[in-house]
Amino acid sequence: MSEKFEKLEHSHKAFIQKQQLYFVGTASTEGYVNLSPKGLDSFRILDDSTVAWLNLTGSGNETAAHVLENGRMTLMFCSFDKQPLIMRLYGQATVVHPRDKRWTELAALFPSYTGARQIFSLDLALVQTSCGYAVPYFRLEGERPTLTKWADRHGESGISHYWKENNTKSINGIDTGIFKK
Repeated sequence: MSEKFEKLEHSHKAFIQKQQLYFVGTASTEGYVNLSPKGLDSFRILDDSTVAWLNLTGSGNETAAHVLENGRMTLMFCSFDKQPLIMRLYGQATVVHPRDKRWTELAALFPSYTGARQIFSLDLALVQTSCGYAVPYFRLEGERPTLTKWADRHGESGISHYWKENNTKSINGIDTGIFKK
């Protein structure tokens, strides 16, 4: 029931662009596996073999720690409407921080969000689709504004303080690279 592809095809891109939600999976060599849901206007297809997503400030920073350690990442999209489909994008990720040279180029692809923390670029090794027959139907009611309101209320200096308190180490104690050493 699954199909494998070396790169994104036109139909894959069209499917991704319709999705309002995706999931990011990463793992360090030891410790916990991280799986995070992502929304808002935070995903871009750069070309047939590269995608990027904007990471906003959150309670943890597991993805950054895992990517710095080994770069492995899986992104998953699910259709919750008429046509069932699950799509996974497997590859090697790199993290781009606001201090990095590529930040300006990549950040220009996304809306400006207070609390934008990193952009992850994923070089695809495999695109896999599967049926999604057991994925239930859901309807989008709208984006949840809580995170962006929280970040706007804290401002850049408050966000920086929050990063220092909550985003420098993963739950397994791995450095996230949020501050240059």
